[in-house]
Amino acid sequence: MDRALGSGDEIIVVDGGSRDGTRESVPSHVTVIESAAGRGQQLNAGARVARGEVLLFLHADTWLPPRASRAISEVLSGPDLVGGCFAFRLRGASADRPVARVLASAINARSRWLVTATGDQAIFARRSAFEAIGGFRDLPLFEDVLFYKELKRLGNVAVLDTPVLTSDRRWREHGYPRTIATHLGLRALLFAGVPPARLAKLYRGVR
Repeated sequence: MDRALGSGDEIIVVDGGSRDGTRESVPSHVTVIESAAGRGQQLNAGARVARGEVLLFLHADTWLPPRASRAISEVLSGPDLVGGCFAFRLRGASADRPVARVLASAINARSRWLVTATGDQAIFARRSAFEAIGGFRDLPLFEDVLFYKELKRLGNVAVLDTPVLTSDRRWREHGYPRTIATHLGLRALLFAGVPPARLAKLYRGVR
């Protein structure tokens, strides 16, 4: 990750009560804080202690590309942009399979055409925009999609061409057809008005 960030960038790891040795494995130059479990709560907790004017939200199973910090700074040099995300690619044993490449292409096309993103794409935002939205909602699912929906209402957002790499574990373990169908179905139900708490019960099997 260090090659992805600049020397002045701050790295904050938010531990939601893990028991896998997370705190002990973090380098000494990284700030570790504790938070109640729940992705929305953890992301908000990290933002509260961060000092920068640009916030990048990175999942534990996603890797940033080299010079990611510089790319974000350059794209946000225009005042009309309030944030954005990276293009998406899978990393792992199945990442070179045709279905994995088609999935990545479809997600990237969706991000550009429909102006939407998930946390797997390393969402970033100006602090002012984050605070105007009120941060991430405390939801068991789709807090990332709903945050990005609010972000794009504040101004333009960008999709950076260089992709982040997200672990293929979920797709590999549960199968690409099942996982893709589940994600599409849950997203359709979300925008049809089904509460995320109900959707989360359906999602547990493939998380």
